[in-house]
Amino acid sequence: MRIHWLDRMRERMPTDEFFVPELCEPEALLGLVLLAELLVMVLVLAEPFVATFNWTRLALTSLFVQWIVLLSAALLCRLRPLLARLPALLAGVACCALVVSLTLGCTAVADHFQLGGPLSRTGEVNLYLRHSLIGLIMSALLLRYFYLQSQWRRQQQAELRARLESLQARIRPHFLFNSLNSIASLVAIDPSKAEQAVLDLSDLFRASLAKPGSLVSWTEELELARRYLSIEHYRLGERLQMSWDVDRVPDDLPIPQLTLQPLLENALIYGIQPRIEGGLVQVEAQYADGVFRLCVSNPFEGTGAQAPSRGTQQALINIEARLAALFGPRASLTVERRDGRHFTCLRYPCARLTQEARAI
Repeated sequence: MRIHWLDRMRERMPTDEFFVPELCEPEALLGLVLLAELLVMVLVLAEPFVATFNWTRLALTSLFVQWIVLLSAALLCRLRPLLARLPALLAGVACCALVVSLTLGCTAVADHFQLGGPLSRTGEVNLYLRHSLIGLIMSALLLRYFYLQSQWRRQQQAELRARLESLQARIRPHFLFNSLNSIASLVAIDPSKAEQAVLDLSDLFRASLAKPGSLVSWTEELELARRYLSIEHYRLGERLQMSWDVDRVPDDLPIPQLTLQPLLENALIYGIQPRIEGGLVQVEAQYADGVFRLCVSNPFEGTGAQAPSRGTQQALINIEARLAALFGPRASLTVERRDGRHFTCLRYPCARLTQEARAI
């Protein structure tokens, strides 16, 4: 089954696109607690100047504000699936009303037990009004920040999607032209094989264009690469030998579409095509500790080696750019030569497709 990573993100539950984040997460709670403590300091310092700092007042105010913040976070986290179904403006009003209601409720409890000392009726009304206005202003400012952050995140995802689609659009014609060149070389040698290669290429391209996407499963990418190799086998015959060590990779592991095929093409151009006797192309892949590693190697001789073609270089640059865009700075693509072989290796951290994916 073809899997499109960005489509999977869009197909999640509505709560994943709600502008209010998961306030029950440890990082979000820590941020709220620190912000609340900063507000407490402002409130205490804004009181009339006294000779000594009122630490008792600071402790009581901190306890009062933190209760409001933690209760608000718990309720908003609980009600988030319901709020996510509302329009953004209405959801924001509901969140503000909830925070103000909790503020008034905590104020009523504090007033009932006279935690701040006895108040006259006029002072009591002013206290309720002051606390409700502070709660309204702070919640509105925080929700506005959440909304702008959500819009920025969506813009980043849209830009990433456009960039990936652009990179994907560049590599497909490159793949098609090189496959057609391989088939063209068969026309004069063996027309029947050329015809079969055209049919294989048709199946191959149908698979790669059925649903353009950024990420596919490892099983699908492997099938795509093997179809490409079947075309090259018509041309190279017994000169092309393959060794596969990919059993340690889960079938559902995500990989950028058309990643393995350009690496194999690179190996055939440099390692098999120039050699009369051909050679062995090795594909080694494994997934361990949350990191996927893929290495394609081919025979290499220092003398008589071909100069790198611009097309192949562009393909490797394209792969490296897509890895960086999807998986961040920890992704890498390296090329080295040792022990008479040419190695092209890539690695990147990723979660299994069956797990919860995160946006980059």
